[in-house]
Amino acid sequence: MNKLATLDYIVFFIYFIIVAGYGIWIYLRKTGHDGTAEGDSKDYFLAEGSLTWWAIGSSLIASNISAEQFVAMAGSGFKMGLAIAAYEWMAAITLIIVGTFFIPVYLKNKIFTMPQFLHQRYNGTVAMIMAIFWLALYVVVNLTSILYLGAIAASSVSGLNIDVCIYGLAICAVIITLGGMKVIGFTDVIQVFFLILGGLATTYLALNLVAEHYGTSGAINGFNLLTSQANDHFHMILDRNNPNFVELPGMTVLLGGLWIVNLNYWGCNQYITQRALGADLPTARGGLLFAAFLKILMPVIVVLPGIAAFVLFKQNVFGSEMMLGGQVAPDRAYPVLLNILPVGLKGLSFAALVAAVVASLAGKANSIATIFTLDIYKKVLNKDASEKKMVAVGKISVVVAMLLGILLAPHLGIEKGGFTYIQEYTGFVSPGIFAMFILGFFWKKATSAAALFATVGGFLLSVLLKFLPLMMNLSWLAPLGYSVKVGDVYEIPFLDRMGFVFVFCILGMVVISLIQASQGVRTNGLEIDSSMFRTNRSFTIGSVVVLAIVTALYTYYW
Repeated sequence: MNKLATLDYIVFFIYFIIVAGYGIWIYLRKTGHDGTAEGDSKDYFLAEGSLTWWAIGSSLIASNISAEQFVAMAGSGFKMGLAIAAYEWMAAITLIIVGTFFIPVYLKNKIFTMPQFLHQRYNGTVAMIMAIFWLALYVVVNLTSILYLGAIAASSVSGLNIDVCIYGLAICAVIITLGGMKVIGFTDVIQVFFLILGGLATTYLALNLVAEHYGTSGAINGFNLLTSQANDHFHMILDRNNPNFVELPGMTVLLGGLWIVNLNYWGCNQYITQRALGADLPTARGGLLFAAFLKILMPVIVVLPGIAAFVLFKQNVFGSEMMLGGQVAPDRAYPVLLNILPVGLKGLSFAALVAAVVASLAGKANSIATIFTLDIYKKVLNKDASEKKMVAVGKISVVVAMLLGILLAPHLGIEKGGFTYIQEYTGFVSPGIFAMFILGFFWKKATSAAALFATVGGFLLSVLLKFLPLMMNLSWLAPLGYSVKVGDVYEIPFLDRMGFVFVFCILGMVVISLIQASQGVRTNGLEIDSSMFRTNRSFTIGSVVVLAIVTALYTYYW
C-alpha cells in the first residue's frame, strides 16, 4: 500500500498550512512592522540579532537532518546497527567544541561567511578559490543529494511520481528561502517539531510492531526484543572482522577521521555556522548546546527504526518490499516502515520526512545565495551593489541553484548509497579545509601558500589514496587495521584516509609556513584573546551533561 489515505493528506496539509502561515507572518512582521528594511542584506542572509537560542538550535538540526538521515542512516541501522549513531553522538560533543572555541573567533572578528574568514586570515585568492569550490560542492553534492533522496523517499511513501516529488520539494524550499534567514530560522522550529514528533511516532510503531510479532506489546518490550534478537546490532565500536568495518573502522570513530568529518561540518561550513553568525555569543552558544541535546536524541528517530526493520525482515515480516534487483536494499527500510503505519500516523511521519527535506534544502539554498552574493557578486561582479540589489541577487541565485539541483539530481547515481555518497565525496576535501581553518584560527604563522597547499594537496592525496588499492596490494596494512578486503582488493577505510590526509596537510602547512616565515613573509592574524573562550555557567553545566550522556552511551553499548 504505497499511497496516502485522505486522513494522511489532511494531516500533511495541516503541517503545510502551519509552516506556510507562520513563515508568512514572520516575513510580514519582518518587512512591515518592526522597522527592518527588506533591502538589508545582513538581515536577509543572517537574520542579524533576531534569532533566539531555540530558533538557532532548531534550525541547525532542521538543516542537518534530511533524507540522508531518515532514509540512508536508517538503512545503515538495518545493515550495521547502532554503530552508525557515532555520527550523531560525536556531533553532540563537536557542537560543544564549536560553541566554545570556533564561534567566539567568528563573532569577535565579525565573520559572516567562510570565504570572508579566508580572505581576512589568508588572502583574496584563497577566499575566491574556496568560494567557487563551496558553491560547486553545495550544488552538485549536497543540494542535489538532499533533493533526490528526499524525492525517492517521498515517492515511495506517497505513491506520487518521483518528478512530482522533486518539483514539489524544490518549490516549497524556494518559497521559504526567499523569505530570508529569519523566516528559515523560525519556521525551522515548526519543522523540527514535526520532524521529532513524526520520527518518534514511527519509532514507537516500529518497536511496537516488533513486540506484537513476538506476542507482546509496547515500545519498551519491543526495544528489549531488539537488543536480544539483534544483539550484534548494538555495538558502537566495530570489530576488525565486522563486514561493516570499512565504513566505521573501530577506534577511528573516537580517535580519528570522524572528528575531522564533524569539526569540519559543524565548525567550518557556511551551511551550518550561518545560523549562529548573526547572533551574540551567549545566544549562539545556547543554540549550539540545544542542538547538541537534540543530536543525542536523533538515533532514536533514525537508527532504531532501521534495526527494527532488520529484526522484522529476519522474521519474514517484510519480503519483496526490502528487495531491489534481487538483493536486500537497506535504504528501503524506512520507507517500508512508513508504509505499514496506520492511517493518520503515516501522514504525520510523511510530514516529518518532508519537513526534514524542505528545511535542509532551504538552509542549503540560503547558504549558496549568501556565498555567491557576498563573496563573488559583491567583490567581483558589482563592488558598488546596494543592499537592496544584493538581496535581489540572493533571491535569484536561490532559484538558479534549485533549478540546477532539479536538472542534475537524477544523473549522479546518488540512490546507490546516499549517506556514503555525501560523506565520502565531501571527505575528499574536508581534511585540507579543516587543516586550513584550524591553523588559521590558532597559529598566526600559517601562510596563504600553506593554505593553498592544504586545499589542493589534500584533495590530490585523497584521490590518490582512493585509487591506490587498484595500483598496489595494501594487504600489509590489514594487521594494523588500516585496510579491509573489499572484493579482490584491500581498501583503506575512508575515515582513515581522511585522518592520513589531515596529518599530511597539517605537516605540509607547518613546513611551508616556517620556510616562508624565515623569508620574512608576513601573515594576517585574527583578533583572539583567551577571555573569548570563557563560557557562562549554564553553557558549562549543559556541556558537562552532554559529555556525561555520550560517555555513558558509549560505555554501555561499547
